[in-house]
Order: sequence, then C-alpha cells, then structure tokens
Amino acid sequence: MANCIRCGRKLPAFSFKKICQWCVQHEAAQRGEDVDDAKQRVIPAPWVRRESGVTLTQVLFGANVALFLAMALASGSIDFPGPVAVHFGANVGLFTLTGEWWRLLTYMFLHGGILHIVFNMWCLWDLGALTESLYGRWTYAAIYLLTGIAGGLASIIWNVGAFSVGASGAIFGLAGALIASFYLGEFSMPGIAIRGTLRSLVVFAVFNLFLGGLFRGIDNACHVGGLVSGLAFGALIARVAPQPEQAHRRVAIFLLAALVLAAAAAGVAHHYGVPLRFGRSPFNH
Repeated sequence: MANCIRCGRKLPAFSFKKICQWCVQHEAAQRGEDVDDAKQRVIPAPWVRRESGVTLTQVLFGANVALFLAMALASGSIDFPGPVAVHFGANVGLFTLTGEWWRLLTYMFLHGGILHIVFNMWCLWDLGALTESLYGRWTYAAIYLLTGIAGGLASIIWNVGAFSVGASGAIFGLAGALIASFYLGEFSMPGIAIRGTLRSLVVFAVFNLFLGGLFRGIDNACHVGGLVSGLAFGALIARVAPQPEQAHRRVAIFLLAALVLAAAAAGVAHHYGVPLRFGRSPFNH
C-alpha cells in the first residue's frame, strides 16, 4: 500500500494516485479553485495514534514520582543513601543474581535524588509521549520494560558489585527503538520530520553517553544496554512487524526477547558461579 507523497497518509489499496484526496482538496483550496463552502475534512496526522483516557506515559511518570515520594517519606530526605534504595528495590548484582530477580524490574522506577528524577522524568515525558503515539500503548510498554531489564543486566555484567537505580536504561531503550525505526523508515511521516527527529535522538543518545563517561556514579553500562536492546527492537519491528495490525508478530518478537534476556541472566549467574534460584537472597539480611 502506497503513501501520499505530500503528507505520508496511506492511499487506498490498488490506487495509482500519488497524492491523497485530502491533499488534492487542500491544494485546490490554496489555489482558490475550490468552492467557498467546501469543507476541508479534518484528518489526524498519520503518524499520531490517539488513545483515549490516561496515557501510559502518565502512568509511568506517576509510578516513578509515587515511589520517589515514598522513599522521601521513609528516609526524611530527597537524596537517598544506598540502604534506602536497596530496601525499595535497587538493582544490586549480588542480591539480584542470588534470587531477587525482581530487582531488574523495580530498579527502573527508583531514583537516587531530586536531580536524578527530574532529569529522567523530563526525558520520559518527551520520549515516552513520542514512542506511545507512534508505536501504540502495548508495544511501547513492552519496549520500555524489556529494554529496562536489558539495561539492568548490562549493569551487572559490567560491575557486579555496584547498585543501580533509575529509568534511564529504559529511556535509552525508547531512544534506540525510535532511532532504528526512523532510520529504517517504519513510520509514515514527512521526510523533513523524520530527519529532524532522528538527528535529535542521535544527539540525545551520544551526548548523554559522553556525559555518563565523564562523571563517576552514572551507570553508563545500563544506558548502553538499554540503547542497544532498543535499537534491536526498533529494527526488528520495522522489518518484521511495521504495522500495528501485525500484533502476533510483535508478540513473537517480545517473547523471543524475553527468552533471550532470561538466558542471558542465567548465563551471568553461571559465570559468577551462582546457582540459579528465586527468592530472598541469602546475602540480604
């Protein structure tokens, strides 16, 4: 199915036209050739999916803020010491590998201080809204969670003794998925919009990775893990399941990714000589 060369909207099946009816009417009106009382039909931009109600980005934003407030109330501070973050579910390699695998999920909703959460939520609000509008809600959710888990695993692989908190691994995952999809031409967007957005995403990823390498305490391994897994997701979706109607293909992609991550987690535990188990870590007293 072809796209309109003006606006990118899908043309009807078996159409030999290159411009959609909306653009034909709009251009006629611009030239003054359309009758005065002809109404230009309102059609939403083709790259925007509008879903009613509360957005997933708002839910994720709210979950992060709620946990930050809970940590602030528990500690009496807005910059949290390590034990507070560990208690709430930080990704600690020793605890995670010895049974507390849930930390690979919870760590991405926690933050170490006020500046940490402000910067991450600012990025999530922008990147999350864009990803949700382009991919749809459930695909966005899968990318966010799985790339966040991939970032957590990368953090453990790089430094098993460190602990990690923050949504940045998942946020880099969103950036990676968008970069791959824009580059491979998945979305029906005007070329100028694609080039500008792709350039901004690449600058965001490169600049923040560079910044992460300059300062101690920033978990750049988590960022890299999220970004690389996001690039893989974006490329697979663009090539295998570019249309939202191909839900079964997207489900297969995410199930395969979940199996790969599970195998990677088991491999990391085996590498450190830790028996695969689930439950409270014997080292967490």
